[in-house]
Amino acid sequence: MTGFELPANLSGMALWLPLVWAGIIAFAVAMYVLLDGFDLGIGILFTSAENDNWRDRMMLSVAPIWDFNETWLILGGAGLFAVFHLAYAMLMPALYVPIIVMLIALIFRGVAFEFRFKAETSKHWWDKSFHYGSILATFAQGVVLGAFVQGFATNGRQFTGGTWDFLTPFSIMTGFALIAGYALLGATWLVMKTTGELELWARRQAMRYVLLTVGAMAIVSLWVPFLDTGIRERWFSFPNLLYLAPVPVITALVAIQLWFAVKRNLRYWPFFLSMGLFLLGYAGLGVSLFPNIVPPDVTIWEASNTPSSQIFTLIGFSFSLPATLIYTGYAYWVFRGKVAEDVESSGYH
Repeated sequence: MTGFELPANLSGMALWLPLVWAGIIAFAVAMYVLLDGFDLGIGILFTSAENDNWRDRMMLSVAPIWDFNETWLILGGAGLFAVFHLAYAMLMPALYVPIIVMLIALIFRGVAFEFRFKAETSKHWWDKSFHYGSILATFAQGVVLGAFVQGFATNGRQFTGGTWDFLTPFSIMTGFALIAGYALLGATWLVMKTTGELELWARRQAMRYVLLTVGAMAIVSLWVPFLDTGIRERWFSFPNLLYLAPVPVITALVAIQLWFAVKRNLRYWPFFLSMGLFLLGYAGLGVSLFPNIVPPDVTIWEASNTPSSQIFTLIGFSFSLPATLIYTGYAYWVFRGKVAEDVESSGYH
């Protein structure tokens, strides 16, 4: 499917509910990537910090809110399981290995959060656990993304590929690209949340990772059209080319603005422009893959549950989604200041 045509054989709830649910799950995944992305990025940068005070302040900047961020991963996974059960059943066997690796790495990170401040002789081990857990979780997420974009071997309602089909040069590239991207989010978060020498160091890291992230996005963007003829025709056929050309143009403009925002010592704009860069990349992938939920062939309509079960689940999400937004927003508001340089106070100002 090279266009954005809706299926002609469906109407009413059967047509629109899968679209609504695809939007909800896409929103939850985007929120997870943006919010957990920066605290994974802090973990990626963690061991390159110069001293324990810097590392303490880096961890304190996310300690009050890191577990809220991972709620979005649960919401996205729960939505996929509840509404697109066929997609869940086909994707999980294809992605068992990277998902298990990601979960184990996230466990190591979580333990490091709780144990690092209490440890004395073993503190350096928890530093490494936080750092390597962050890198491994990020790389696994990037590999999952790459495997999803390149598509899966299926036959009817089953995954027919092998255990290691997910591991390709493209998925490895997206794994490294996501490490660079999360490091950028982490660095710009630290620019916004810290002061003094640590803030200056974070700005230098941000400038480095702007270049790495934009370079990685360019490589992935040029690679994707060669993965599937349908994707290539969608982007480069006429008149689609005219409609979609603004996406890479706006992405380039945001990248330039991000570079200068970091260089001009702005406090908030580097972080928000980094998030904008991620959202534009996310939108580009959406354009490439929609309406497939198991690329290259299974659409959201083919994988969705019955309309009645979708409505039932939507009622539950109509409470849980706003509640998650409210308590997440409140937590960020409460801890909106910069982390104090005196870590003994563990305070914000």
